[in-house]
Amino acid sequence: MDKTNRNHSIQCTVDACKYHCDNADYCALSQIRVGTHEKNPKEVQCTDCESFETLR
Repeated sequence: MDKTNRNHSIQCTVDACKYHCDNADYCALSQIRVGTHEKNPKEVQCTDCESFETLR
């Protein structure tokens, strides 16, 4: 994974993610999957980046 490849369409501030760009607040993936852990989400906190992976 080339973590210097910024996807300017996906801004991200989660630097604990495996796909976070090294020197900028962007994701290095070409696309991400967004999901929810709620049956009927009504707030931002109810959504999740399902492409997230922790650093190892």
